[in-house]
Parts: sequence; C-alpha cells; structure tokens
Amino acid sequence: MAEAYMFPTSVKEVQALGWDYIDIILFSGDAFIDHPSFGTAVIARWLQKWGYRVAVVPQPNWRDDLRDFRKLGTPRLYFGLNAGAMDSMVNHYTASKRLRHDDAYTPDGKAGARPDYAVTVYTKILKELFPDVPVIIGGIEASLRRLTHYDYWKDCLLPSVLYTSGADYLCYGMGERPMLELTRGIEKGWSRRRMQRIPQIAFYVKGQVPEGDASAGTLRLHSFEECCRDKRAFAENFHWIETHANMMHPDTILEPVREGYVQINPPFPPASTEEMDSFWDLPFTKLPHPRYNGKRIPAYDMIKFSVNTHRGCFGGCNFCTIAAHQGKFIQSRSEASILKEVKQLKELPDFAGNISDVGAPTANMYGMQGKNLELCDKCRRRSCLFPKRCPNLECDHTRLMELYRRIDSTKGIRHSYIGSGIRYDLFLTEDGFVNESSKPYLRTLVLDHTSGRLKVAPEHTEDHVLQKMAKPSFRLFERLRKEFDRVNREAGTHVGLVPYFISSHPGCTMKDMERLASHPALKGIWMDQVQDFTPTPMTTSSVMYYSGLDPRDMKPVFTERDPEKKQRQKSYFFKNSSKKGGKHLQSSKQSPIIATRKPKHKK
Repeated sequence: MAEAYMFPTSVKEVQALGWDYIDIILFSGDAFIDHPSFGTAVIARWLQKWGYRVAVVPQPNWRDDLRDFRKLGTPRLYFGLNAGAMDSMVNHYTASKRLRHDDAYTPDGKAGARPDYAVTVYTKILKELFPDVPVIIGGIEASLRRLTHYDYWKDCLLPSVLYTSGADYLCYGMGERPMLELTRGIEKGWSRRRMQRIPQIAFYVKGQVPEGDASAGTLRLHSFEECCRDKRAFAENFHWIETHANMMHPDTILEPVREGYVQINPPFPPASTEEMDSFWDLPFTKLPHPRYNGKRIPAYDMIKFSVNTHRGCFGGCNFCTIAAHQGKFIQSRSEASILKEVKQLKELPDFAGNISDVGAPTANMYGMQGKNLELCDKCRRRSCLFPKRCPNLECDHTRLMELYRRIDSTKGIRHSYIGSGIRYDLFLTEDGFVNESSKPYLRTLVLDHTSGRLKVAPEHTEDHVLQKMAKPSFRLFERLRKEFDRVNREAGTHVGLVPYFISSHPGCTMKDMERLASHPALKGIWMDQVQDFTPTPMTTSSVMYYSGLDPRDMKPVFTERDPEKKQRQKSYFFKNSSKKGGKHLQSSKQSPIIATRKPKHKK
C-alpha cells in the first residue's frame, strides 16, 4: 500500500511531499473533508492505496484568472471532478427557486463557492486550459444527469452532461471500481475501444448510432431531440432507464444526442462484503483538510461522529435518487469492519462517546437481501417494498440488533443513535409485526437509539398521492404510532415521533393538503416540517412533474406547476394546523423543542 499522506491542495503542499509529478488532480465543489462520507475523499484514498499520487483542488475560483485550475499544472494521467456531495442547483436554490444564503459544504457555511452546473463549468475550463488531458466526471450531479433529464431550474430538458460539458468519461454510481479501471487504462495507454468496455462508465460518441438489440444486450432509447418534441417519448425513456437501473444484469444503454450518442455501460456487480470492507479500510483522518483550521464546515459537524454500515436502498421511492446512484441491492460491511471504525472514533478530537448515526440511506436495511438470490438475479422490480413487500425479501432485524449491541458494548461508547431514515414497513404491517425480530427492534430503536425524537417519513396521508410516491398507505404510520406510544407507555419514556411530509408532489392537490393538515392521526404530534417537492434529475416524480404522465403506466397525473399554488400547498398545512388544539407546529426556520428523555433503558 502507498504511504498515507494528507492530500496536497497547493503547490507548497506538493513541494513539501517532495513530488516532481502528480498522477491525478481532483476538483470538487465542496471543501475537502477526509471522511468516508464524502466521495472525493473516498476516491482519493482508494487511488492512493493503489500507488497513485493524488492532489485535490477544493472549490476552485471560476470567476478570476482561473489560477486555481492552473496552479498544480498538468497531471500525469487525468483530471477528475465533481460538483460536490449535492447537485449544485439543489445546493444553490430552494424549491421556489430562491437563492440560498448558505452552503453547508463550505467553510463557515458561506454561499457562492461553486458555480451553477458546476460539473459543466469546471470541465469546460479544464478542457480549454488543458485540451489534451482527459477529464473524468463523477459524483451526484454527473451521475444523475448522465442521460436526457428534466432541469427544474431552466424548466426544460437538457441532454447528457457528457454532451454539454465535453468530458471524456463519466463514472456513475459509487466509483471505486470504475475509477480504478479508468486510471489503469489511461496509465497503460489502452485504446479508446478497450476503454469503452469498462463497466459503470458513460461516454459520448460522434457518429452513427447502433441499433438496439435485446439479444446482444443493448437498449436504444428515443433521442434527446425526440424527447424535446414529445413528452411521452421522454417518459418512455425513463421507464426503461429506471427498469434497467434496478436490474442485476442491465443492458448497455444508447441514447442518440445531436450528431452522436451517449453510451451507458452496465455497472459492476454489487460489491461483496470483502470489497465493501476494503473501501472503508483506508487511512481516513476523518477531519477537514488542515487548510481549514479555525473554520467550521456545517456538513462535517453533522457526520463527523457517524458510521456508515452499507450502501443501496430497495425502497424505490419515486422522488428519491438513492437507488439511481447507489443501486437497489444492499451492499453491507462486515460487523468486524464497522466495529473497527467504532473503536477508532475515540481518537477523534472532541469525541465524547456518542455516535450520531449508525446508518446508511435506510438504516434498517443492513444485511438484507432476497431469500432466494436466483430470483433477485432475474428480478425487474423497481422496489422490494412497493406496491407490497416482496415475499422473497428477508426482513429479519436480528443481525442488526446484535450489531447495535456490540457497538454499545465497545469501550468508550456511551450511546449510538440512528440518525438515518428507517423503513417501518420492514417491521410493521397494518395488522401487527412482520416477524419475531420486529417488536424487539422497534423497542430498542425507540428506547436505546433515538436521541429525543424518532424521525420517520410517511410523506402524505392520502393513499392516491402515496401511490404516486411509491410509498405505503398512511394506515401503516397509524400502526406505527400505536406501537410507538405503547413502547413509551410501558417504559415510562417521552421519546417524540416526528413525521415528515411532502407538499405539491405530482398527484397532490390543495384539498389533499387540507386533509393531511386535519388528519386525526396527527393530533398531538410535533410537525417538524413540510418539504415542498423539488424535481431533481433522474427521478420518477420529476418525470411526472415535467410530462404530466406516470412513466410506470403512462397515465396522466395532475401536477401543480404554479409557483404560488405550490407555496400555498406548503403554507396551508401550517396555517390550518395552527388552529388545531394539542398539535405542536414548527416551521423549518424555527428551533424545535427536543422532548425530555429519561435515562437510557436498561435491557
């Protein structure tokens, strides 16, 4: 393994390492934090492990004479870049398209450290300055804009970011394996044809588009131009994109764009436990780069004492991008790897023994998979939970509870909390519990791993809206509240239950929000916030918003597109709810009152 240096971000730091060349220079729209929750750090450490010299340029200034793009010179192999941990447009603008005044991924939370459409801006600058050096793009923004997509902020369809940016390759999803293959290929001088066979990458090709051939494993989509002319074509495209994104063995996807086409190669198979462990068994300092000494980075404060247990999510919510980026199939770390990281937390400054989150996209999917993996191998379902839970899904929480027990038994650990989301339809039905592990899991979740308030996401109360979200019936939340209250009552505790909701989602009318606000099952519950639906690239909900069609069945769906009415849907909830006695109300701008919590429950 290569020496574990801290990545240089300046010429002075490169000189201090005694380097006379740099293999790879990574640009990012975020401040650089050497923590496995941030993709730039993960890729940098992974490539470092294989002997490559990696430097990082965080949040380069694109407004001046471009000295940040020039300062480290020309890398031996390539430039890699991303917009950061969020799409730059989601980072910059609210659902009402108002400019945000802060940025959690920037020192001291200051806004304005990255451009709109950062991937395209960064790539064009590098291509202009260094036309002969390959540029590889990745991260959330590139990954979810890899094909024709609806852009809410321009209110139109945009072609693949490969076409608009001029990048050589796009690495989508979780990038350790494709990035290593790309790096080796560039180093060894592989031909373009051989490079284009690497899994989990995309690229733009000028010339005639091959015909799709299902027998040969290729799928040809409607062209970008067809999608612009016909919203139905765009919805049909997305139906096939989403179907293949959730298959174990998807086809190669071809999408004509202008004078050529974009090719999306199938991904690597889901990472094994051993591979997952190797991604975390890297010498992360888990600290911001020393260049930020004395400055606070809000996003780091949120995750610095957290531990990731797995990747992927099989929930398949229509408004969520997790499956499109991380995949549907759960890829879990071993207990030994997780416990090793837990033990190392005590070495971090200011760690007081409290782990803020033991989780992932969905915390209670750890270790879950199909009972018969041969069925999963052929499955084309987009969700293992909607419209009903797959009978082949193993939902036992025993392994997860044992992991929690071992974490809590680790010397120096006082509390381990679950800050990530949970899916209560994995342990509850409308009539009771799913299996023998369900009731004890809910009990330990509430009493041992919730810091004051348990946050859950029913998203809405009206079933026809939930159907458009691919979420379970609200009756399941009513069951959760009943069992939650029982746990509190029996233990004599006062843990709070906080539901999250979405307004103006496709299918949702003002009347639906009125019913939500007055629903009797929410009486007495602290309503933390309602989030106005924001269409983001590569989600079913965004396709509905733009096209007025549900891509699952191509049926029309009502969509509230008027900005004023969208805001009224959101504000109506708070206005109406404030009149209800016994209901605690809270706008997102106020500070929530945390419920008083009794000492930790003794098992």
